[in-house]
Amino acid sequence: MQTMTDRNDQRRLAAVIDASQRIVFFGGAGVSTESGIPDFRSEAGLYKAQREYGYRPEVILSADFFAAQPETFFRYYFENLIYPNARPNAAHRALASLERRGRLLAVVTQNIDGLHQAAGSKAVWELHGSVHRNYCVQCHRPYSLADVMNAAGVSAADLGGSRTHEAKQQPHDGQEPHSQQPHDGQQPHSPQPHGVRVPRCACGGIIRPDVVLYGEGLDSETLDGAARSVRNCDTLIIGGTSLAVYPAAGLVQLFRGDNLVLINLTKTPADQMADLVLHEPIGQALAPFARAL
Repeated sequence: MQTMTDRNDQRRLAAVIDASQRIVFFGGAGVSTESGIPDFRSEAGLYKAQREYGYRPEVILSADFFAAQPETFFRYYFENLIYPNARPNAAHRALASLERRGRLLAVVTQNIDGLHQAAGSKAVWELHGSVHRNYCVQCHRPYSLADVMNAAGVSAADLGGSRTHEAKQQPHDGQEPHSQQPHDGQQPHSPQPHGVRVPRCACGGIIRPDVVLYGEGLDSETLDGAARSVRNCDTLIIGGTSLAVYPAAGLVQLFRGDNLVLINLTKTPADQMADLVLHEPIGQALAPFARAL
């Protein structure tokens, strides 16, 4: 049950959104955890990686590790970052509704799961890339997530979405464009422990996800677009992020609008700068707008 303070905060948030014409939402892992996708940077995620792989996630998900140990990289990647059965939650739906009404300028996300697009958002700056885009490191041929899963010998039933409380949900439609098969008619099979194949292109090159690995810089065009959106908005809503990952977190310093809103379970470095702070799940905070818009 919400407290009086919580209801007052909700009314203040509603008033801010109602008075805004150019909203930008900047979100992190906390947006996707409510769709059943755990944060691999959390204490539980760090412990799991160290126990099962002998490395911290930022080591496994680095450009150097990908080049040196692609087998281990892809086993961790598929087991911990791919959730094909995850569905958009109330936060995703509310933001898509705001965009359809012409009130939301853009979504800037640190997530790579594509759930904002699945909810219907069009203007999305994916700072860290997307698992739905993949390419051969040798010939640069593009591949969909479905292609890469097939090449690696995994199916949706093997992966994260089936191991979470969101497993009962059905895969969303229309998110995987069809492209030519990277292997000669092989069907996906359930991987044995340590048995995920390194996905390879027809030319023999490794197919890698179009995501930013540790040790790599952000795409300059994407970062510029996100920065431009933050500079031009009248309200910046930050949700589900501790603002600890740079350079993405530095975007907050570019905001010159009227209302800075922070929605996060824990305190962030920007709380003292904010006009409104809500320490609650992002989906709970935005759910009324998903229903009302």
